[in-house]
Amino acid sequence: MTVEQIKALDEQYYMHTFGARSPVSFTHGEGCTLYDTNGKAYTDFLAGIATNAFGYANPAIVKTISEQAAKLTHCSSLFYIEPQAKLAQLLVENSCADRAFFANSGAEANEGAIKLARRFFSSKGIDRYEIITMQNSFHGRTLATLAATGQEKYQKPFRPMPAGFVHAEYNDLADVKAKITDKTAAILCETVQGEGGVMPATPEFLQGLRQLCDANGILLIFDEVQTGLGRTGTLFGYQVSGVEPDIFTLAKALGGGLPMGAVLAKEPAASAFQPGDHGTTMGGNPLCCATAITVIQMLLDCQVEKGAQAGAYFKQKLEALKGQFSFIKDVRGQGLMLGMELDAAVPGKEIVAKALEKGFIINCAGHNTLRFVPPLIITQADIDALCDVLSAIFKDI
Repeated sequence: MTVEQIKALDEQYYMHTFGARSPVSFTHGEGCTLYDTNGKAYTDFLAGIATNAFGYANPAIVKTISEQAAKLTHCSSLFYIEPQAKLAQLLVENSCADRAFFANSGAEANEGAIKLARRFFSSKGIDRYEIITMQNSFHGRTLATLAATGQEKYQKPFRPMPAGFVHAEYNDLADVKAKITDKTAAILCETVQGEGGVMPATPEFLQGLRQLCDANGILLIFDEVQTGLGRTGTLFGYQVSGVEPDIFTLAKALGGGLPMGAVLAKEPAASAFQPGDHGTTMGGNPLCCATAITVIQMLLDCQVEKGAQAGAYFKQKLEALKGQFSFIKDVRGQGLMLGMELDAAVPGKEIVAKALEKGFIINCAGHNTLRFVPPLIITQADIDALCDVLSAIFKDI
């Protein structure tokens, strides 16, 4: 089908949740390259929004999916599931967590973390249920995770929001402290705000959150849906600061492109869930878990370090562009999760469209920030090519 035919079907039959999309439809990919219906090649610096950590048609991932699909794709949680148990072991043995639970998405993982925090206190007969989250955050599109999200534009159409969420200023420890009450159960925070414009938390802020939680007997939750799994130059984002959460969530890259999320927790928090408290039909199915095992093993096999090196090189190149163009306000981020904030007068979305025309996929996040979250296998040659294109586009502004 042509992209025009696909667009016509979409407009007639699909709910208009995404509005007008970029006028491109991809047929296949290899490595960091995607190909559209006309055969045009694009270098992907978005990775399905930080999801395709190993790009496209990765031989190990394809092999795992094919072999597992030929054996068993789904099995009820009424029975023990070997890939599920092995994946839980792999994640626990390489993190600060003691137990894992698997879901289908980041929003579901965050819902699970919120439920676990509330259950931690209700199981003790303590009336603490409020979750402090950060302004400018993004935690998902279910009602609870929208309520947790600190951006009014996402909440307004669906009010009233579920109660029990309080928003504090990001990187402002005094404001977080002021929001803690005898009803506070947990603090939920991204180590780098992705949708909010690639805004890293300072190490001092994260260390302060840990101290506040310890002093007040509450739980610290990190949303690592976007920052986890090699994205920030370490296996998990919390390892950049060395601050360990009680609970953290994963999704995006975990399933190798398949729908997969996870809640990981230290034993004191994890033990709050008892049989019947939480569950899922599709989450943690054999196909997704087997694929996730392959993803984690590849990450542990030097790919995290390679991604960190590529991220350091990429950030230097973006900083060099900042030195050339005065309308670039900031370059920030960690590893291969980078953002370039532009002056408000600069049309960020137009730059994204022009880059697409030239065969490069990027996007624009909060604060008019160009966001770069490429596959972890991106090369220096790919980075050089993108920066040359950005330079040419910037010169025409």
